[in-house]
Amino acid sequence: MDKKEKERRKQFLNELRQKQQQEFENSLPMDRSSFEKLFDFLDAQLENKGCDHSHTITLEFLENHKIQHIDTVLKWLAENGGYCDCEILANVEELF
Repeated sequence: MDKKEKERRKQFLNELRQKQQQEFENSLPMDRSSFEKLFDFLDAQLENKGCDHSHTITLEFLENHKIQHIDTVLKWLAENGGYCDCEILANVEELF
């Protein structure tokens, strides 16, 4: 494989990564900063309260921050491995 071919493949992979990142961003049911605040809130609350294997803490955050379409957010979280508060931190946060 020559230098030109390597460069072409590298460019293709960069474009593919950018496309995947954009698709991920477009799939978010709320803005990225709200997710980051949610993760920080969960981290602090779970340290104190522990996880009851529900979305209790997440619901508290979403309601307090007046997030619209809470059901859509919870569905998206579950589709991405966040079946409860602790799994949101374990599985969903790493996507960001």
